[in-house]
Formats: sequence, structure tokens, C-alpha cells
Amino acid sequence: MGEKWEPLDGENQKKRVCYFYDSDIGGFHYGPGHPMKPTRIRMCHSLVMNYGLYKKMEIFRAKPATKREMTQFHSDEYVDFLSRITPSNMNSFVKEQHKYNVGDDCPVFDGLFEYCSISAGGSMEGAARLSRDKCDIAINWAGGLHHAKKSEASGFCYVNDIVLGILELLRYHNRVLYIDIDVHHGDGVEEAFYTTDRVMTVSFHKYGEYFPGTGELRDVGINKGKYYALNFPLRDGISDDNYKSVFEPVIRSVMETYDPSAIVLQCGTDSLSGDKLGCLNLSMRGHANCVRFVKSFNKPLLLLGGGGYTMRNVSRAWAFETGLAAGVELTPDIPVNEYYEYFGPDYELDVKSSNTDDLNTPAYLDRVKRIVLENLRSSGGPPSMQMNDIPTLPRDESLDDPNEDEDMDDPNDRRPMRLLDSRRQDDGELSDSDDEGEGGRRDHMSHKDLIDKNAEGNHKFGMGVGILASSIGATHGAGPSGHHTIARVISTSKDNSPSMEIDTPSSQSPAPMTATTSLLRPPTPPPAPASAVPSSSPKPEAPVVPTPPAPAEAPKPPPAAASDDAMVVEPLPVPDATPKPDPLA
Repeated sequence: MGEKWEPLDGENQKKRVCYFYDSDIGGFHYGPGHPMKPTRIRMCHSLVMNYGLYKKMEIFRAKPATKREMTQFHSDEYVDFLSRITPSNMNSFVKEQHKYNVGDDCPVFDGLFEYCSISAGGSMEGAARLSRDKCDIAINWAGGLHHAKKSEASGFCYVNDIVLGILELLRYHNRVLYIDIDVHHGDGVEEAFYTTDRVMTVSFHKYGEYFPGTGELRDVGINKGKYYALNFPLRDGISDDNYKSVFEPVIRSVMETYDPSAIVLQCGTDSLSGDKLGCLNLSMRGHANCVRFVKSFNKPLLLLGGGGYTMRNVSRAWAFETGLAAGVELTPDIPVNEYYEYFGPDYELDVKSSNTDDLNTPAYLDRVKRIVLENLRSSGGPPSMQMNDIPTLPRDESLDDPNEDEDMDDPNDRRPMRLLDSRRQDDGELSDSDDEGEGGRRDHMSHKDLIDKNAEGNHKFGMGVGILASSIGATHGAGPSGHHTIARVISTSKDNSPSMEIDTPSSQSPAPMTATTSLLRPPTPPPAPASAVPSSSPKPEAPVVPTPPAPAEAPKPPPAAASDDAMVVEPLPVPDATPKPDPLA
């Protein structure tokens, strides 16, 4: 069985990748018939794990965002409303539902606030780890909900985790670049930073009688933020080549002109071909080329999810892009996983373009690209920033102490899951468990063959190798271990024939006694019954542990104490044959 990935060509330096996933995310459900299905994130995670990408990155379960953290952007009343409304009491909040646009596209479902907390917590903690230089790329596929406003839900989005993540980055970084490749315009993020020059938003989206109806070419920002919001409106059916011809020149010019110190990339997959709500025609590799290109600038990068409503294609694309972030390209054959039947009939990691017409003519794309670049030049280069103290937040405490939760680990578990998730396997590292069978390193020897081989050699399985081999034959070395061995001897008075076990005592036998004997002393014949150790009851003849011959001048050990329930392995010679009184009489 070969490797499930191949190293990327032209990778100059390896990236430290943090991957955020919460197993609870797959249990939320918007409702029957709703196109947004959080199960797609669990499907993606299943591919990530079965491809073995956990060896290339650290995996974290972020702490859910609190109400206080959400109010860094959202209004207090809106966050409080989200935390209180449930399907059982929603009839008591009819007025508030209309006010906050909750009900149709954004339904009320069980666990709504917990779902928002998980999404926002992953993006905020990913941004915090990037700012503290704990990783180079942070991934949160549960994030990317770019339509949510300050006091309004919109487009299946309730809490704007992207804005919260960018605010976290702005505590440490002077300028942050936000790139959106979702088929829908990232209106919530653009609106949040429409008046500032510290965040530049660049969105490539379908425009014209399409949700949300914003993102016109002339929307460039106002006040200090003028020309720091760039929009590239697209028409239906854009192909990989045309998308690349506008994406790379625009982003390259943005990087040269704006010079951001961190990048946030929203990877909405509803721009893929065949999406239930999308109308573009990108293949999986065309979509992933955006990730590869942005990664090549070697800036702190936060990768987020977003739209995407054909689940099998969403999970394919995000798993492939997770591999690109980790520096590998996944092989086409999808490994067996819990959602394997979803990827039939070809079971390949690929989303191909269709034969739909591309309405984006070269002349149209060139004209829009020229206007976008003119707006960019009007920004006047990177703005200067005033130095300020970095504000502190409660989330900083958990990052300062990475072992905060170690007391929650099972003390009987030698390697808790918390440590396993944070471990990355270096290239060339050999393991006989994690990657057994990869790269042709599987041990094909059968245990049956090994037993047959041992039977031919007339020795028990396991003897002759390892630590057991040191106690067979002559011993060497200094100290007590070089001259003595411990034998467990058991005898019973219920049977005339004495029994002796070396390893495991019988459940019906009395408590064993350990007798010390020398392997270097020549065997001594058993003495006469009259000279045996005194006892209140007759004892059967003592068995003798076989010992190999050894030099005669070895020191003699002290005699072992006798017991009524055990026999001495080798009784010492009695110098005087005169009968002695019985001390127990």
C-alpha cells in the first residue's frame, strides 16, 4: 500500500499548520429541505483523517466563543437574542425574529447558539495562534460565515466569525487582507471594515440579480477606507483558466501595494461546478489553485470555510486544500471512510468542470481587471499605523498556558488524545504503528510462520530473544543479578506428587514462596529424610530446580527460611547428623 499523498513541487519551506475541528459540529441541522448542512464539515474531517493528514498538522478543538467575545462585533441585544431563542419558545420572539431577520433563510434550530459559538471559537483561536507565531496556517472549515451583520442574520449566517477573527489579528498586525472566493459577495465582512484602511477586502463573486445584490465594481469604501474595498463581479460559468487570469494578477498587485502582514482566505465552495446554489464552473483544482497561490506569499494565513451545498464536492475540495496547506497533494483514490458511499460511483478526489457556457468574455474580464487595479493604485500604498499597546482578552490566558486542560486527562492514559492531536510527524520519521503499511513498510510475516519456525528449533515461543535470553545458561556481569535468579516454587499436601510452577501459580495452590538459589553452585543431592528441615507434618520430597554446572569457587548464598506450606528448593548439607529436637513439638 503506497502513500496517500505526494509532496508538493516547489515547496521551499514547510508550514506549521493548526487544524480546528469540533466533533459536535456535524450534529446540528438547519431543518428539512434546507441547503446548508453542517454534516459536510464532518465529511471533510473524515477524509482528512483517513488520508492521514493528521500526521502533518496539529489538531485542536477550540473553546467555543462566549457571548462577551461575540459582542466585540455584534450588538449585545442580538447576541442575547441568539442565546435565548429555541424552537420551543420561538413563538414568544416573533417581533425579535423579524427585527433580526431570523426565520426563513436563517431558521431557528436546536443548538443554534452552540453552533455559532463553535464556528466563531475556531476562527478566533486560529487567529490568536497566528498572531502569537504558534503556526503559519490555521484552518477552520466550520467558519467563513461572511453574510452575518452587526445586528442581523443573513444568508444562513448568524455570527460573523470572519470579522471576529480579523479583529483578533488586528491586535497584533497593522494590516490584514481579506480574500473571498465564495460565489456570493462577502457583504458582512466588507460592511464591517468599509470605513477603515487597516483591512482590505477583495471579493470575487457572481453579480447581477443574485444574492445578496451587493459587491458592485464601484463599491470601494468610504472615508479612510476608500479604495480599500475591491470587488470583482463575475458572470455565470467562469472557467478555471479565466478565473486564474484575473485572480492571480489582482492578488499579486494587492500584495505589492497594500503589503499586509496577515491574510484571511474565505474558501466558499459554492463556486465549484455542480453546486446546488452556485452558478460558476470551477473545478476542484481551479478552486484549490487560489489557496496554493495565496500560500506562496508566506504570510500568516487563516483558511476558513463558507458556502457550498453539494456535500460530496465540498468535502473533496476542503480535504484537498487541507493537504495543500500541509505541503502535500492528495492522491485521487478516496480512502475508505464513514461516508465512502457518498463519493460514488468513481470514488475519486476530484470535481470536474462541466460544459456550461462561460459568459465571462476576455474583453469583459480585462475591462473589470483594469478598473479594479486602478482603484487599487488610488489607495496610495500601505497606510501607516500608530503604535499602541496590545489589548488583552480572556482567550489569551488559555494560549499562554497550553497545558491548562492537562488535569482533565485520564491519569491511566499514557498518551492522552490532547497530546496525540498536537503531534506532527516529521518527514522521514519511522513508526511501526501510525503509518504501518505505507511506503511498502508493512511486516508481512505471519505469527503462524513464527510458531512453526520456533517448533522446529525445539524452544518455546519468545525464548532465546530479548530479556528472557539472559536467564538461560550461564550469566555474566557484576552484582546480584549476575549470580542469582528467583524461582517461585509451589507444593501442596493434597497430592502425593509435588507440583512446581515457574510463571503463574495455580488458583488452588497455597501462597507461593520465593527461594533464592545459586546458578553457579554445583547441584547437591537431596539429603536423607531424617536430616530434613523440621516440620510439624510430613512433607513430600522437595523438587529440585535444574541448574547448569558452573565454577566451584562461587560464593554461597545465605540459606532461605523454611515454611510449612512451601519446600526449600535446595536444602543445604547438614554438618552434624545428630538428630535435633523438634522446636514445634
